[in-house]
Amino acid sequence: MIEVEKAEADHDVIVIGAGPAGATAAAMLSARGRRVLVVERSHFPRFSIGESLLPQCMSHLEEAGLLETVTAAGYQPKNGAAFTRAGEETSIDFRDKSTPGWGTTFQVERADFDQRLIEGARAQGASVEFGVTVTAFRADDSHPQIDVTDEAGHSRTLTARFVLDASGYGRVLARLERLERDARQDPRTALFTHVEGCPTEPSHDRDKILIGVHPDDAGIWYWLIPFRDQRASVGVVGETARINAHGETPEARFRALIDVEPRFRQLLDGATTTRTIGELRGYSADVTRLHGPGYALLGNAGEFLDPVFSSGVTIALRSASLAAPLVDRQLAGETIDWQSEFESPLRKGIETFRAFVDAWYDGRLQTIIFHADAPADIKTRISAILAGYAWDRSNPFASASRRHIDTLAAICEMRAATATEQAGIDTSMETRP
Repeated sequence: MIEVEKAEADHDVIVIGAGPAGATAAAMLSARGRRVLVVERSHFPRFSIGESLLPQCMSHLEEAGLLETVTAAGYQPKNGAAFTRAGEETSIDFRDKSTPGWGTTFQVERADFDQRLIEGARAQGASVEFGVTVTAFRADDSHPQIDVTDEAGHSRTLTARFVLDASGYGRVLARLERLERDARQDPRTALFTHVEGCPTEPSHDRDKILIGVHPDDAGIWYWLIPFRDQRASVGVVGETARINAHGETPEARFRALIDVEPRFRQLLDGATTTRTIGELRGYSADVTRLHGPGYALLGNAGEFLDPVFSSGVTIALRSASLAAPLVDRQLAGETIDWQSEFESPLRKGIETFRAFVDAWYDGRLQTIIFHADAPADIKTRISAILAGYAWDRSNPFASASRRHIDTLAAICEMRAATATEQAGIDTSMETRP
């Protein structure tokens, strides 16, 4: 084992990954005067999905000093989510929510968004190296080490006082520290692309993400994320076996699934794809713990649920917002309880999102969302969760998500059944001689 010189480290903090979580943490720590190095395997700009932000993101970007660079980009505004199912349509407006805070945000092309964030972190003092792969990690309470290799094949060992893993789907430390565990989600597949020539029409609110439900299979859903200039991100998600049943190739499956959803077929008529159909399988992930001696895991590097409510970037930014001040305090000599101050509070919000994801796929949340007569105060509380405020424990849909979803779904089903029964009685009376 390599002996570590305890007197000095190459950097105060090494951040693995330059995506939203890594850039946000790097910006916050650099602003506090810490020597931060970000190492990123790829080169930016680079394509990524996860393009629809939630309003909760805005406060974290503001806290990190990155909001101005985002608002200056001219991204497509977003104020909510629209839903379509077999011709039935409804929507949720994030501005009408029970939790105070931002009610609007943006739909972003991640190649540009991520580039802006990491450049913002660099402007605050962070050093960034692209094309660098982490090959080994040695945990240590005060001087953790990573081994890295660049694209020319040159290897070196770097020592820090703390390491943050924001490697996203790469999940560097989860693999190296053997932290991975069952994600508790069914194996699902996402098919996706970008299109241009997506028409603008009065009935299509481009300030909202559009989420569609397959007319014959409620476990398959669609997204349409509008960008500026009639461009959009389009995707289809469902259990892998159900997705595979619709064709031999990703392209064939994508086309077949789009063709059977009437609203998506209408909106995409005449649009042309600008990217090869991408396919992401088995994307859900979880770990046994989010921290260890001299390190913590941020965003997707720790846990990822599902893209249905666009929670990925929100969780990533939340994790960075929680972790960065703790790292700074630890480097200043404080003893940090990472379980109670970081992991437990972060996972509470993740579990709220998990309850909503599970309820979407088993149909309970769809019953609530498409119910025509849901109480107004309940809608504002659900709107708050879907806007990203999953950590607001004053909201019963955050503090006791599953119980309240169960109760509300049952009420909506009962009301729907009563309405159907009443409609049958009315029709019967109208047809009497």
